[in-house]
Amino acid sequence: MLFAVIAPAALLASTYENFFSTQPAHWALLGTFIGAAASIYLVRNLTLYPGIRGVFYSLPSVLVSFSITFSCFLLLRIDYSRTLLISGAVLTLIWLYLVQYMAARGPPLRVGMVPFGDVDLLKDVPNLQTGSLDAPRLESAFDLLVADFRADLPDEWEAFLADCALAGIPVLHVKQLHESLVGRVDIEHLSENNFGSLIPFIGYLRLRRVVDFVSALLLGILLLPVLLIVALLIRLDSPGPALFRQARVGYRGEVFQIAKFRTMTAGREKTDDRSDAFTLDNDPRITRIGRFLRRSRIDELPQMLNILKGEMSWIGPRPEAVPLSRWYEQELPFYRYRHIVPPGITGWAQVNQGHVFEIKQVTSKLQYDFYYIKAFSPWLDALIFAKTVHTIITGFGAR
Repeated sequence: MLFAVIAPAALLASTYENFFSTQPAHWALLGTFIGAAASIYLVRNLTLYPGIRGVFYSLPSVLVSFSITFSCFLLLRIDYSRTLLISGAVLTLIWLYLVQYMAARGPPLRVGMVPFGDVDLLKDVPNLQTGSLDAPRLESAFDLLVADFRADLPDEWEAFLADCALAGIPVLHVKQLHESLVGRVDIEHLSENNFGSLIPFIGYLRLRRVVDFVSALLLGILLLPVLLIVALLIRLDSPGPALFRQARVGYRGEVFQIAKFRTMTAGREKTDDRSDAFTLDNDPRITRIGRFLRRSRIDELPQMLNILKGEMSWIGPRPEAVPLSRWYEQELPFYRYRHIVPPGITGWAQVNQGHVFEIKQVTSKLQYDFYYIKAFSPWLDALIFAKTVHTIITGFGAR
């Protein structure tokens, strides 16, 4: 606040006489304070999630925060000092970049591991410095301690961990720290406590349904000419309908018909339902325009119809074809639990992993889905939206 709000205001006051006695200066000072505080708040909440570098989200956060401030002043026809407000936005961005840059160059997190149970899974986590404790005594070389609380810890180690917690040293369950660093929830040892934490916030779920409907309706009307042109190009590129429909498993296990632009040749002979549901790398069935539609994710836009019908959301676990879903349910424990939230056009697994179908990959995808359900919030949805824009630009995970 000193750097982005007070400093430019003091500089303007020293340059222009009676600057602070004017109403526009007062409004600009208030607007700059709110914009800077909102920018910091956004960055802090977005960087709580795994694998997120705040330097990439500083500019969007500042743009959103100060754009809202600008819009409020314009709508309410409030006269304000543009110089102060713009300089405050620029200095806020510079400050956030400097802080994130210094944080990125800082030393890695030092974690002391209590040598019992399954604590070795942290050794594969990047940017983490781990070390095993030889005896139950405090070492200053660690920032926090982790232990596998499911293991049978000796009494002296339990007393040691209690003393560390009382001394203000963070003591975490190894699974809790692992989830927060990799963005996945272990699905091999879910307990009743895990299922309790995997219940999404119903209030936000209902509010998001309203936002989904209104946004899909407005965007559908706005993009209608583009959608008609894309449909025409598909018909001209290869024979067959412009839309492709497929039975998918959705919210609470209900089967629905998903709508997408057709990207593969129509009328091909079907052999096995599960094989037909797969999309391989460089799949020969994909048409010329279909390859572009898949890479740009334009083929997903007709799913706005599913959002309007309440079958899908913009963000959520990606719905699978019925044959694949039934197969995964037989092979993977707790797979059906991912249907506790509505499926989405994009999701946490898609922006982190891309398109997968093998059992080992789907296990990792399911761990991402469970993390999304556990951390279900507007902040995570906003982060997924931002990462989806990056995914569309780079074509990550497309097949």
